[in-house]
Amino acid sequence: MDKALYIAMTGASATLRAQASVAHNLANADTVGFQATLSGTAAAPVAGAGLPSRVAAVERSHGVSGAAGSVTTTGNPLDIALQGDRWLAVQDAAGGVAYTRAGDLKLSQNGLLTTGSGRPVLDQAGAPMSIPPNDALQIGGDGTVSIVPQGQPAATMASAGRLQIVAASTRDLVRGEDGLMRAAPGTTPPAPAAGTVLTSGVLEGSNVDGTAMLVSMIQLARQFEMQVRVLHSGDESARSANSLLSSR
Repeated sequence: MDKALYIAMTGASATLRAQASVAHNLANADTVGFQATLSGTAAAPVAGAGLPSRVAAVERSHGVSGAAGSVTTTGNPLDIALQGDRWLAVQDAAGGVAYTRAGDLKLSQNGLLTTGSGRPVLDQAGAPMSIPPNDALQIGGDGTVSIVPQGQPAATMASAGRLQIVAASTRDLVRGEDGLMRAAPGTTPPAPAAGTVLTSGVLEGSNVDGTAMLVSMIQLARQFEMQVRVLHSGDESARSANSLLSSR
């Protein structure tokens, strides 16, 4: 009986963690460039001497979804949508390199190019990208940022730098607590992407399937209820057994 109780207990705990992952996905259904977290529950043997027959339920993360999000035309020259398996390099809070698909770029008052959440965008040299004062700006398909210097005619458009865009599968990246992606531990950083890597004037939205997430939430809730019933049933059986033993 104690085995059933432990399986139900670990199953309920794993289900709650999976439910939290689903809730996180739903909360980011409208976040630009968000990649849905893939997670689920699985049976796993308990490690340790004398425990070869013990099996517990665990919640396991399977990375993030590589599906493309919906694309919306905005006409804003600072909005970009990356091609599949392409990532924009940004500077994280610790000064390191991280990656995102959020293409809602902004210009700070100091001319620093950032994402909508305020992360500095890196150029090909790995430095935060600064844009000089200009009368017009456009981002090419290869990530090159061109501007018309302030007070100059349109024919004087010049390059202000190039965005650092890398090519990497979601399987080769891990998501941090800040929501940014990084190379998996022990692996080499992603290689720079060549050719056409983005489309300007459009935004890629979240790839979260709201309907599927709601269905998953209902399934996990029912699964949790079933595991709690097993716990109650086991407790009642133990009480009945103790009552019979004490009556002798």
